[in-house]
Amino acid sequence: MTKEPSPELKLEIKKMIMETLNITDINPEDVDDEKPLFGSDNALTLDSVDAIEIIMALQRNYGIRIADQSIARYLIRSVNSIAEFILSEQEKNNL
Repeated sequence: MTKEPSPELKLEIKKMIMETLNITDINPEDVDDEKPLFGSDNALTLDSVDAIEIIMALQRNYGIRIADQSIARYLIRSVNSIAEFILSEQEKNNL
């Protein structure tokens, strides 16, 4: 049974994204967990190069592997989707 991602994990992810992409003009708390990371709806305005950097940072920081590009695209659509993926990968590794 998958746990709900904690607010701390979500904040950690936001900080990691902002540090990875050198975003200094937005507070992590201003990034909506549910809104798409890519597109004008969110405080962040990210592009495909940013996506690659985020995936590399996730793999480095959380020890997860994301080999399939379509999974990667799905996984990084929001802070919530990233947090859920990290938790599910951690649960798999703990079995």
